[in-house]
Amino acid sequence: MEDEGGGGGIEETNSRLMGSSGGESRWVDGSEMDSDSPPWSLFGDDEGREGYGSIRRRLVKKPKRADSFDVEAMEIAGSHAHDSKDLSVWPTLALAFQTLGVVYGDMGTSPLYVFSDVFSKVPIESEVDVLGALSLVMYTIALLPFAKYVFIVLKANDNGEGGTFALYSLICRYAKVNMLPNRQVADEQISSFRLKLPTPELERALNIKDSLERRSSLRTLLLLLVLMGTSMIIGDGILTPAMSVMSAVSGLQGEIRGFGTNAVVLVSVIILVALFSIQQFGTSKVGFTFAPALALWFFCLGSIGIYNIYKYDITVLRAFNPAYVYLFFKKNSTQAWSALGGCVLCITGAEAMFADLGHFSVRAIQIAFTCVVFPCLLLAYMGQAAYLMKHPHSTGRIFYDCVPDGLFWPVFVIATLAAMIASQAMISATFSCIKQSMALGCFPRLKIIHTSRKLMGQIYIPVINWFLMIMCVVVVASFRSTTDIANAYGIAEVGVMIVSTTLVTLVMLLIWQINLFLALCFPLVFGTVELIYLSAVLTKIKDGGWLPLVFASCFLCVMYIWNYGSVLKYQSEVREKISMDLMLDLGSSLGTVRVPGIGLLYNELVQGVPSIFGQFLLSLPAIHSTVVFVCIKYVPIPVVPQEERFLFRRVCPRDYHMFRCVARYGYTDVRKEDHHSFEQLLVESLEKFLRRESQDLALESNLNELDFDSVSVRSRDSDTAEDDLRIPLMWDQRLGEAGEAGTSLSGETTSGLPSSVMPSDEDPSLEYELSALKEAMNSGFTYLLGHGDVRAKKNSWFIKKLAINYFYAFLRRNCRAGTANLRVPHMNIMQVGMTYMV
Repeated sequence: MEDEGGGGGIEETNSRLMGSSGGESRWVDGSEMDSDSPPWSLFGDDEGREGYGSIRRRLVKKPKRADSFDVEAMEIAGSHAHDSKDLSVWPTLALAFQTLGVVYGDMGTSPLYVFSDVFSKVPIESEVDVLGALSLVMYTIALLPFAKYVFIVLKANDNGEGGTFALYSLICRYAKVNMLPNRQVADEQISSFRLKLPTPELERALNIKDSLERRSSLRTLLLLLVLMGTSMIIGDGILTPAMSVMSAVSGLQGEIRGFGTNAVVLVSVIILVALFSIQQFGTSKVGFTFAPALALWFFCLGSIGIYNIYKYDITVLRAFNPAYVYLFFKKNSTQAWSALGGCVLCITGAEAMFADLGHFSVRAIQIAFTCVVFPCLLLAYMGQAAYLMKHPHSTGRIFYDCVPDGLFWPVFVIATLAAMIASQAMISATFSCIKQSMALGCFPRLKIIHTSRKLMGQIYIPVINWFLMIMCVVVVASFRSTTDIANAYGIAEVGVMIVSTTLVTLVMLLIWQINLFLALCFPLVFGTVELIYLSAVLTKIKDGGWLPLVFASCFLCVMYIWNYGSVLKYQSEVREKISMDLMLDLGSSLGTVRVPGIGLLYNELVQGVPSIFGQFLLSLPAIHSTVVFVCIKYVPIPVVPQEERFLFRRVCPRDYHMFRCVARYGYTDVRKEDHHSFEQLLVESLEKFLRRESQDLALESNLNELDFDSVSVRSRDSDTAEDDLRIPLMWDQRLGEAGEAGTSLSGETTSGLPSSVMPSDEDPSLEYELSALKEAMNSGFTYLLGHGDVRAKKNSWFIKKLAINYFYAFLRRNCRAGTANLRVPHMNIMQVGMTYMV
């Protein structure tokens, strides 16, 4: 995935490493990365451990010091706190203003069509019909968008990111439910990764966690649930523009003679094409452009509502009594049940409040809904109900009929603009969800453009934008009626809400540690209401409700097949990695000629020598004198701080000159890398790593001379890791800086150590290795990439062969290529092909 705009992460890291103290860099020896090894903090109590374990026990015994991971995490906690988007009053109000143009357009235009659809199922025969429908709409808005989303679901954000995948990443951080087995102990030390762990008395959280981790069927079910919710949001992104624009344009049919259905379709298509064409300018520009129009729209809704309530029937305020909901169902029975499908349209776009959270902030969305959207919507619906009390036969064009005389055209223009803006909410939400799913390995790689240098969540995906536009045009041209589109509209919205309710409940049980009764009240109250609405909208499948189900099924298949194929490919790479025995048998020459230069081999393994390296050894007449295995990995958090992005380690004995670099990114991180800056950063960081490694080895040697504990370098088992060298964990920042500056160590870290154990002379082998690295750098960099073909084994099931050999292969051929995705120079690339049998 290639991200454009929004600043360069590598350049920033480079400046930190060169201009800041050594404690700010996050390059460590990396041996703590083994997923099969317990955290370093556990080694001190393990009397059976040999080598570096005994050294570390001695070093931390007196005085006890904090792990260097913890020190770094505490230092950056202030700048990378959970709510990183907390702003002062005026910026928050500015963001709240923008949310009107991006988040609330969909819900704000619902008065155009809600009562028209409701009363197409229930004819108005008495005031109970009007008051009952009004009360139903009012309490639906109050219960789901207001109570559920504004006050509960928004708080379940993942460091400021919302949506189904943000909830999934929260769960993945606490329980190991991610299908891709590349999680490392070091990932849990990222400051923004940490979660509040359950207290001992909350055994239910641990039991749920263990069940999710042990049973693969539950992990798969959770993944399918998340993918289904994301698919429904994408379906909303198709239906929302079609529904909103057609509803606004159809108002001309009663005002202009001869303006028929064909004209409505044509004008709607023109507006939709214009809407999608301006997406490339970014959410911020679109938001500030549209926000004034939406603010004027909400003012019109509120003022027209007040006018109608005062002029026609102020007694509609009786609808605040929920008893009218009971009377409405008692009188109309089955028809009232069918009318629920129209009532649910009043909350379309509610999910956008959560899905679009990455574009804004929790406080901004809460302020806008509570102070503007909610009261204006209530006034609009009460005004329409007051008009219907006097004119019960105006249900077909209720919105435009209740507009005061002489204001039709101004209101129509504003309504048309608002309908265009309504589409923006779900378009932005679709972009956010797809970027998150790509980063978590559940969507093919696509080009992503970051349209804001201040807010990383504001993005634009060209392929998805034009796909949504084409599908919207097809829907409008095919259905040609807002009633049929409305039937499809409700299913997608309710489906997303049910998925969110399920995931937030799981977050409550696993992470929030709230009372079990309160945690269960959330799904019992909101889930029950949503299931009731779902039962009503499912009755409309034959009348157009099949459309979102088809969209969701197609996207679900694409995302699941991509995730399934990616997991199988990774597992195949793990099985086929080169053993350390073979590497040692080849010797430091690797069975070929070593020529000056640095080879950067990109692969997905976080440990082990990838099998593609063997293909390079067989295919090339020589290999570079320094080889670095580069792994770009996404972790289930929104942002990885620059100081904690990279892990570095040595592969094989010292004379092999082979290393591993793991670059960790969050699913919203911007990857805007210039390869020259990356190469410079890599060499500088490698030099720092070599000096620290030499420093630690010298310290171990001096400790041996003082007859602390006998130290032996423990050889690694070839089945679990590839390092021949295990060195103590990187000391805290003062130790690293003091060692590099050649000064003596001081402070409480070394207060328990005599001065005779401190390393004094520079290691001659270090000078040799640094000179070799400099010579390799002067010879240039070469990027070694593998072009892998994934095929199912011959004895696989037919469905697996179909999914891998055809569908997954098709997606791999048509997604963003590796060279573009990794942003490597084309002139310095060497590729070899390899087939993975899965």
